[in-house]
Amino acid sequence: MPLYEAIRLALAQIRVQKLKSFFTLLGVTIGVTFLIAVVSIVQGMSNYVTSAVAGKFLGVNTATLRRFPNFQNGNVTEAQWRLWMQRPPITIADAYAVRDALPPDAGWAIDDVKWVNATSKYTNGGPQLLAHAATPQLFKIKNLNITEGRVYNDEEEQLGLPVAVIGIETKQYFFPNVDPIGRDIKVGGLPFRVVGVLEKQGTVFGQPLDRVIYAPFQSPMQRFTGARENLAGVLVQAPSPAAMDEVQETVDEVMRKRHRLHPAQENDFVVETSASALSSWDTIKGYLVAGGIFLPAIGLVVGGIVIMNIMLVAVAERTHEIGVRKSLGARRRDVMAQFLAEATTLSILGALIGIALGFGLSKLLSSAFGLPSGVAPWSIALAIGLGAGVGIGAGIYPASRASKLDPIIALRAE
Repeated sequence: MPLYEAIRLALAQIRVQKLKSFFTLLGVTIGVTFLIAVVSIVQGMSNYVTSAVAGKFLGVNTATLRRFPNFQNGNVTEAQWRLWMQRPPITIADAYAVRDALPPDAGWAIDDVKWVNATSKYTNGGPQLLAHAATPQLFKIKNLNITEGRVYNDEEEQLGLPVAVIGIETKQYFFPNVDPIGRDIKVGGLPFRVVGVLEKQGTVFGQPLDRVIYAPFQSPMQRFTGARENLAGVLVQAPSPAAMDEVQETVDEVMRKRHRLHPAQENDFVVETSASALSSWDTIKGYLVAGGIFLPAIGLVVGGIVIMNIMLVAVAERTHEIGVRKSLGARRRDVMAQFLAEATTLSILGALIGIALGFGLSKLLSSAFGLPSGVAPWSIALAIGLGAGVGIGAGIYPASRASKLDPIIALRAE
Protein backbone atom coordinates (compact mmCIF):
# COMPACT_ATOMS: atom_id res chain seq x y z
CA MET A 1 0.00 0.00 0.00
CA PRO A 2 1.40 3.43 -0.93
CA LEU A 3 2.20 5.70 2.02
CA TYR A 4 -0.17 8.38 0.76
CA GLU A 5 -3.04 5.88 0.60
CA ALA A 6 -2.26 4.61 4.12
CA ILE A 7 -2.33 8.15 5.53
CA ARG A 8 -5.55 8.94 3.66
CA LEU A 9 -7.26 5.88 5.12
CA ALA A 10 -5.88 6.80 8.57
CA LEU A 11 -7.34 10.32 8.35
CA ALA A 12 -10.68 8.93 7.17
CA GLN A 13 -10.75 6.57 10.16
CA ILE A 14 -9.93 9.48 12.52
CA ARG A 15 -12.93 11.41 11.15
CA VAL A 16 -15.22 8.44 11.64
CA GLN A 17 -14.09 7.65 15.20
CA LYS A 18 -13.71 11.14 16.65
CA LEU A 19 -13.97 10.24 20.36
CA LYS A 20 -11.42 7.43 20.20
CA SER A 21 -9.13 9.61 18.13
CA PHE A 22 -9.39 12.40 20.71
CA PHE A 23 -8.31 10.16 23.57
CA THR A 24 -5.56 8.71 21.41
CA LEU A 25 -4.25 12.21 20.70
CA LEU A 26 -4.55 13.36 24.31
CA GLY A 27 -1.63 11.51 25.86
CA VAL A 28 0.86 12.55 23.18
CA THR A 29 -0.47 16.12 23.12
CA ILE A 30 -0.04 16.60 26.88
CA GLY A 31 3.47 15.14 26.90
CA VAL A 32 4.65 17.25 23.95
CA THR A 33 2.96 20.40 25.33
CA PHE A 34 4.98 20.28 28.54
CA LEU A 35 8.15 19.27 26.70
CA ILE A 36 7.94 22.31 24.41
CA ALA A 37 6.90 24.67 27.23
CA VAL A 38 9.75 23.65 29.55
CA VAL A 39 12.40 23.69 26.81
CA SER A 40 11.15 27.09 25.56
CA ILE A 41 11.43 28.61 29.04
CA VAL A 42 14.89 27.10 29.55
CA GLN A 43 16.00 28.31 26.11
CA GLY A 44 14.65 31.79 26.85
CA MET A 45 16.52 31.88 30.16
CA SER A 46 19.66 30.69 28.38
CA ASN A 47 19.34 33.43 25.75
CA TYR A 48 18.79 35.99 28.51
CA VAL A 49 21.76 34.85 30.58
CA THR A 50 24.03 34.67 27.53
CA SER A 51 22.98 38.13 26.36
CA ALA A 52 23.32 39.59 29.85
CA VAL A 53 26.73 38.11 30.60
CA ALA A 54 28.34 38.29 27.17
CA GLY A 55 26.67 41.44 25.91
CA LYS A 56 26.34 43.65 28.99
CA PHE A 57 28.67 42.47 31.74
CA LEU A 58 31.70 41.23 29.83
CA GLY A 59 31.38 42.40 26.23
CA VAL A 60 31.90 40.59 22.92
CA ASN A 61 35.25 38.78 22.43
CA THR A 62 36.26 40.12 25.82
CA ALA A 63 38.11 38.71 28.83
CA THR A 64 38.36 40.36 32.24
CA LEU A 65 41.33 40.07 34.58
CA ARG A 66 40.15 39.82 38.19
CA ARG A 67 41.39 38.75 41.58
CA PHE A 68 38.70 36.05 41.72
CA PRO A 69 35.67 35.13 39.58
CA ASN A 70 32.81 37.58 39.36
CA PHE A 71 30.42 34.77 38.39
CA GLN A 72 30.18 31.75 40.68
CA ASN A 73 27.89 28.73 40.67
CA GLY A 74 26.76 29.25 44.28
CA ASN A 75 28.82 26.33 45.61
CA VAL A 76 31.84 28.36 46.73
CA THR A 77 32.94 27.12 50.14
CA GLU A 78 34.23 29.26 52.98
CA ALA A 79 37.66 27.67 52.52
CA GLN A 80 37.64 28.69 48.86
CA TRP A 81 36.74 32.27 49.81
CA ARG A 82 39.62 32.40 52.27
CA LEU A 83 42.02 31.21 49.57
CA TRP A 84 40.72 33.83 47.15
CA MET A 85 41.09 36.61 49.72
CA GLN A 86 44.74 35.62 50.21
CA ARG A 87 45.47 36.31 46.56
CA PRO A 88 47.50 39.41 45.72
CA PRO A 89 45.40 42.34 44.48
CA ILE A 90 45.23 43.33 40.83
CA THR A 91 47.16 46.61 40.79
CA ILE A 92 47.19 49.61 38.50
CA ALA A 93 50.72 48.62 37.46
CA ASP A 94 49.41 45.16 36.50
CA ALA A 95 46.77 46.77 34.30
CA TYR A 96 49.27 48.89 32.38
CA ALA A 97 51.71 45.96 32.06
CA VAL A 98 48.92 43.94 30.40
CA ARG A 99 48.15 46.86 28.07
CA ASP A 100 51.77 47.15 26.97
CA ALA A 101 51.98 43.41 26.16
CA LEU A 102 48.80 43.22 24.04
CA PRO A 103 48.92 43.26 20.23
CA PRO A 104 48.11 46.65 18.64
CA ASP A 105 44.67 45.59 17.42
CA ALA A 106 43.48 44.40 20.85
CA GLY A 107 41.25 46.52 23.06
CA TRP A 108 42.04 47.36 26.69
CA ALA A 109 40.33 49.21 29.51
CA ILE A 110 40.33 49.57 33.30
CA ASP A 111 36.95 49.43 35.00
CA ASP A 112 36.92 49.90 38.77
CA VAL A 113 33.48 49.95 40.38
CA LYS A 114 31.83 50.66 43.71
CA TRP A 115 28.46 51.84 44.98
CA VAL A 116 28.60 55.50 46.07
CA ASN A 117 26.31 58.23 47.37
CA ALA A 118 25.69 61.21 45.11
CA THR A 119 23.96 64.58 45.35
CA SER A 120 22.97 67.47 43.13
CA LYS A 121 21.41 70.85 43.74
CA TYR A 122 18.37 69.86 41.68
CA THR A 123 17.06 67.22 44.09
CA ASN A 124 16.86 66.46 47.80
CA GLY A 125 18.57 63.10 47.55
CA GLY A 126 18.58 59.98 45.50
CA PRO A 127 19.61 56.32 45.39
CA GLN A 128 23.15 55.03 45.47
CA LEU A 129 24.93 54.95 42.13
CA LEU A 130 27.30 52.34 40.76
CA ALA A 131 30.41 54.43 40.13
CA HIS A 132 32.87 53.40 37.42
CA ALA A 133 36.38 54.80 37.37
CA ALA A 134 37.16 53.72 33.83
CA THR A 135 39.38 54.48 30.89
CA PRO A 136 37.57 55.79 27.77
CA GLN A 137 38.05 52.56 25.79
CA LEU A 138 35.47 50.89 28.05
CA PHE A 139 32.61 52.53 26.15
CA LYS A 140 33.74 50.93 22.89
CA ILE A 141 34.48 47.51 24.41
CA LYS A 142 31.08 47.28 26.08
CA ASN A 143 29.28 49.00 23.20
CA LEU A 144 27.89 51.72 25.49
CA ASN A 145 26.12 54.30 23.34
CA ILE A 146 25.38 57.92 24.14
CA THR A 147 22.00 59.58 23.61
CA GLU A 148 22.99 63.04 24.87
CA GLY A 149 26.35 64.77 24.87
CA ARG A 150 29.51 62.67 24.45
CA VAL A 151 31.89 60.32 26.22
CA TYR A 152 35.02 61.67 27.86
CA ASN A 153 38.20 61.39 25.80
CA ASP A 154 41.83 60.31 26.23
CA GLU A 155 42.99 63.85 27.02
CA GLU A 156 40.48 64.16 29.86
CA GLU A 157 41.62 60.73 31.06
CA GLN A 158 45.29 61.73 31.08
CA LEU A 159 44.57 65.01 32.88
CA GLY A 160 42.24 63.28 35.35
CA LEU A 161 39.49 65.85 34.78
CA PRO A 162 36.34 65.46 36.94
CA VAL A 163 33.90 64.86 34.09
CA ALA A 164 31.22 62.18 34.00
CA VAL A 165 28.87 60.17 31.82
CA ILE A 166 25.67 59.14 33.61
CA GLY A 167 22.90 56.60 33.09
CA ILE A 168 19.33 57.48 32.23
CA GLU A 169 18.07 56.73 35.75
CA THR A 170 20.83 58.88 37.24
CA LYS A 171 19.60 61.71 35.04
CA GLN A 172 15.98 61.18 36.15
CA TYR A 173 16.85 61.09 39.87
CA PHE A 174 19.42 63.90 40.07
CA PHE A 175 18.41 66.18 37.19
CA PRO A 176 14.59 66.10 37.10
CA ASN A 177 13.25 68.32 34.31
CA VAL A 178 16.75 69.74 33.77
CA ASP A 179 19.26 69.14 30.98
CA PRO A 180 22.21 67.51 32.81
CA ILE A 181 24.84 68.32 30.18
CA GLY A 182 27.31 70.85 31.61
CA ARG A 183 25.88 70.59 35.13
CA ASP A 184 27.51 69.10 38.23
CA ILE A 185 26.77 65.96 40.18
CA LYS A 186 28.67 65.46 43.43
CA VAL A 187 30.20 62.19 44.60
CA GLY A 188 31.74 62.27 48.07
CA GLY A 189 31.37 66.03 48.06
CA LEU A 190 33.44 66.42 44.85
CA PRO A 191 31.70 67.82 41.76
CA PHE A 192 31.82 66.02 38.41
CA ARG A 193 30.71 67.89 35.28
CA VAL A 194 28.25 65.79 33.23
CA VAL A 195 29.30 65.51 29.57
CA GLY A 196 27.07 62.65 28.38
CA VAL A 197 24.05 60.43 29.07
CA LEU A 198 23.98 56.74 28.17
CA GLU A 199 21.14 55.07 26.32
CA LYS A 200 18.86 52.88 28.40
CA GLN A 201 20.51 49.57 29.43
CA GLY A 202 17.77 47.97 31.56
CA THR A 203 18.54 45.50 34.34
CA VAL A 204 20.52 42.27 34.55
CA PHE A 205 19.85 39.76 37.35
CA GLY A 206 17.96 42.50 39.17
CA GLN A 207 20.88 44.95 39.03
CA PRO A 208 19.99 48.31 37.43
CA LEU A 209 22.43 49.23 34.67
CA ASP A 210 21.05 52.77 34.28
CA ARG A 211 21.75 53.93 37.84
CA VAL A 212 25.42 54.54 37.04
CA ILE A 213 28.08 57.20 36.73
CA TYR A 214 31.29 56.85 34.70
CA ALA A 215 34.33 59.08 35.21
CA PRO A 216 37.93 58.97 33.90
CA PHE A 217 40.05 56.44 35.75
CA GLN A 218 42.68 59.08 36.56
CA SER A 219 40.03 61.43 37.95
CA PRO A 220 39.17 61.71 41.67
CA MET A 221 36.59 58.94 41.12
CA GLN A 222 39.27 56.30 41.77
CA ARG A 223 39.47 57.52 45.37
CA PHE A 224 35.92 56.36 45.92
CA THR A 225 36.22 53.05 44.08
CA GLY A 226 39.38 51.99 45.93
CA ALA A 227 41.39 51.39 42.77
CA ARG A 228 44.74 51.63 44.54
CA GLU A 229 43.80 48.75 46.85
CA ASN A 230 42.55 46.32 44.19
CA LEU A 231 41.16 46.83 40.70
CA ALA A 232 37.74 45.35 40.11
CA GLY A 233 38.58 44.48 36.52
CA VAL A 234 40.94 44.95 33.61
CA LEU A 235 39.20 44.28 30.29
CA VAL A 236 40.93 43.05 27.16
CA GLN A 237 39.14 42.60 23.84
CA ALA A 238 40.34 40.42 20.99
CA PRO A 239 39.84 41.70 17.44
CA SER A 240 38.07 38.42 16.53
CA PRO A 241 36.84 35.23 18.23
CA ALA A 242 39.80 33.34 16.76
CA ALA A 243 42.22 35.69 18.53
CA MET A 244 40.69 35.21 21.99
CA ASP A 245 43.05 32.39 22.99
CA GLU A 246 46.12 34.44 22.06
CA VAL A 247 44.91 37.44 24.05
CA GLN A 248 44.14 35.27 27.10
CA GLU A 249 47.55 33.64 26.90
CA THR A 250 49.20 37.06 26.80
CA VAL A 251 47.37 38.16 29.95
CA ASP A 252 48.25 34.87 31.67
CA GLU A 253 51.95 35.22 30.80
CA VAL A 254 52.16 38.81 32.02
CA MET A 255 50.40 38.13 35.31
CA ARG A 256 52.28 34.92 36.08
CA LYS A 257 55.58 36.74 35.58
CA ARG A 258 54.47 39.67 37.73
CA HIS A 259 53.27 37.35 40.50
CA ARG A 260 56.41 35.20 40.17
CA LEU A 261 54.49 31.95 39.81
CA HIS A 262 56.38 28.72 39.14
CA PRO A 263 55.20 26.49 36.25
CA ALA A 264 53.61 24.02 38.68
CA GLN A 265 51.69 26.71 40.57
CA GLU A 266 48.10 27.55 39.73
CA ASN A 267 47.09 31.08 38.74
CA ASP A 268 46.36 33.39 41.67
CA PHE A 269 44.12 35.48 39.42
CA VAL A 270 41.36 34.75 36.94
CA VAL A 271 40.87 35.76 33.31
CA GLU A 272 37.11 35.54 32.98
CA THR A 273 35.41 35.17 29.60
CA SER A 274 31.76 34.73 28.71
CA ALA A 275 32.44 31.00 28.22
CA SER A 276 33.96 30.59 31.69
CA ALA A 277 31.32 32.79 33.30
CA LEU A 278 28.55 30.74 31.65
CA SER A 279 30.03 27.33 32.48
CA SER A 280 27.97 27.07 35.67
CA TRP A 281 24.81 28.07 33.82
CA ASP A 282 25.50 25.48 31.12
CA THR A 283 25.57 22.78 33.81
CA ILE A 284 22.30 24.00 35.31
CA LYS A 285 20.78 24.28 31.83
CA GLY A 286 21.75 20.66 31.11
CA TYR A 287 19.89 19.46 34.21
CA LEU A 288 16.84 21.58 33.38
CA VAL A 289 16.69 20.34 29.78
CA ALA A 290 17.13 16.72 30.93
CA GLY A 291 14.30 17.15 33.43
CA GLY A 292 12.21 18.93 30.80
CA ILE A 293 12.58 15.92 28.51
CA PHE A 294 12.34 13.14 31.10
CA LEU A 295 9.14 14.22 32.86
CA PRO A 296 7.07 14.76 29.67
CA ALA A 297 8.50 11.46 28.38
CA ILE A 298 6.55 9.71 31.13
CA GLY A 299 3.40 11.26 29.69
CA LEU A 300 4.40 10.07 26.23
CA VAL A 301 4.84 6.52 27.54
CA VAL A 302 1.35 6.70 29.02
CA GLY A 303 0.11 8.10 25.72
CA GLY A 304 1.75 5.17 23.91
CA ILE A 305 -0.03 2.69 26.18
CA VAL A 306 -3.34 4.44 25.50
CA ILE A 307 -2.69 4.31 21.75
CA MET A 308 -1.87 0.60 21.92
CA ASN A 309 -5.04 -0.21 23.85
CA ILE A 310 -7.25 1.82 21.55
CA MET A 311 -5.65 0.28 18.48
CA LEU A 312 -6.22 -3.22 19.91
CA VAL A 313 -9.88 -2.33 20.42
CA ALA A 314 -9.97 -1.00 16.85
CA VAL A 315 -8.56 -4.30 15.56
CA ALA A 316 -11.28 -6.22 17.42
CA GLU A 317 -14.03 -3.90 16.12
CA ARG A 318 -12.79 -3.97 12.53
CA THR A 319 -12.15 -7.68 12.21
CA HIS A 320 -14.80 -7.99 9.48
CA GLU A 321 -13.26 -5.07 7.55
CA ILE A 322 -9.85 -6.74 7.76
CA GLY A 323 -11.35 -9.99 6.45
CA VAL A 324 -12.93 -8.16 3.48
CA ARG A 325 -9.67 -6.47 2.61
CA LYS A 326 -7.72 -9.72 2.81
CA SER A 327 -10.26 -11.57 0.70
CA LEU A 328 -9.91 -8.87 -1.96
CA GLY A 329 -6.16 -9.40 -2.13
CA ALA A 330 -4.70 -7.20 0.61
CA ARG A 331 -1.44 -8.64 1.78
CA ARG A 332 -0.35 -8.97 5.37
CA ARG A 333 2.02 -6.02 5.05
CA ASP A 334 -0.81 -3.87 3.60
CA VAL A 335 -2.98 -4.44 6.68
CA MET A 336 -0.03 -3.87 8.97
CA ALA A 337 0.88 -0.65 7.14
CA GLN A 338 -2.69 0.63 7.48
CA PHE A 339 -2.82 0.23 11.25
CA LEU A 340 0.74 1.52 11.72
CA ALA A 341 -0.12 4.56 9.59
CA GLU A 342 -3.20 5.23 11.71
CA ALA A 343 -1.25 5.04 14.97
CA THR A 344 1.64 7.14 13.65
CA THR A 345 -0.65 9.74 12.06
CA LEU A 346 -2.55 10.11 15.33
CA SER A 347 0.69 10.50 17.28
CA ILE A 348 2.17 13.08 14.90
CA LEU A 349 -1.08 15.06 14.93
CA GLY A 350 -0.99 14.97 18.72
CA ALA A 351 2.63 16.14 18.64
CA LEU A 352 1.81 19.03 16.29
CA ILE A 353 -1.07 20.14 18.49
CA GLY A 354 1.21 19.77 21.53
CA ILE A 355 3.89 21.95 19.89
CA ALA A 356 1.37 24.74 19.31
CA LEU A 357 -0.04 24.44 22.84
CA GLY A 358 3.48 24.25 24.28
CA PHE A 359 4.53 27.52 22.72
CA GLY A 360 1.26 29.07 23.84
CA LEU A 361 1.85 27.84 27.41
CA SER A 362 5.42 29.16 27.43
CA LYS A 363 4.20 32.59 26.29
CA LEU A 364 1.50 32.54 28.99
CA LEU A 365 4.04 31.66 31.71
CA SER A 366 6.40 34.29 30.32
CA SER A 367 3.73 36.99 30.57
CA ALA A 368 2.39 35.88 33.95
CA PHE A 369 5.71 35.43 35.79
CA GLY A 370 8.12 37.54 33.76
CA LEU A 371 10.06 34.50 32.58
CA PRO A 372 11.91 34.80 29.27
CA SER A 373 11.06 32.26 26.57
CA GLY A 374 12.65 31.32 23.29
CA VAL A 375 12.27 28.84 20.45
CA ALA A 376 14.66 25.89 20.42
CA PRO A 377 14.38 24.38 16.91
CA TRP A 378 15.76 21.05 18.09
CA SER A 379 12.85 20.67 20.52
CA ILE A 380 10.36 20.84 17.62
CA ALA A 381 12.21 18.12 15.73
CA LEU A 382 12.45 16.07 18.95
CA ALA A 383 8.73 16.44 19.63
CA ILE A 384 7.76 15.29 16.12
CA GLY A 385 10.27 12.44 16.33
CA LEU A 386 8.93 11.35 19.71
CA GLY A 387 5.36 11.55 18.41
CA ALA A 388 6.20 9.37 15.41
CA GLY A 389 8.22 7.01 17.61
CA VAL A 390 5.39 6.61 20.11
CA GLY A 391 2.91 5.94 17.30
CA ILE A 392 5.11 3.34 15.62
CA GLY A 393 6.08 1.69 18.92
CA ALA A 394 2.52 1.57 20.18
CA GLY A 395 1.06 0.48 16.85
CA ILE A 396 3.39 -2.40 16.03
CA TYR A 397 1.66 -5.02 18.19
CA PRO A 398 -1.95 -4.13 17.20
CA ALA A 399 -0.93 -3.89 13.53
CA SER A 400 0.86 -7.22 13.68
CA ARG A 401 -2.17 -8.83 15.32
CA ALA A 402 -4.49 -7.41 12.65
CA SER A 403 -2.25 -8.62 9.82
CA LYS A 404 -2.23 -12.19 11.18
CA LEU A 405 -6.03 -12.60 11.20
CA ASP A 406 -7.33 -15.43 9.06
CA PRO A 407 -9.55 -13.88 6.36
CA ILE A 408 -12.21 -16.62 6.56
CA ILE A 409 -12.53 -16.34 10.36
CA ALA A 410 -12.44 -12.52 10.08
CA LEU A 411 -15.30 -12.51 7.53
CA ARG A 412 -17.54 -14.41 9.98
CA ALA A 413 -17.08 -11.65 12.61
CA GLU A 414 -19.87 -9.14 13.05
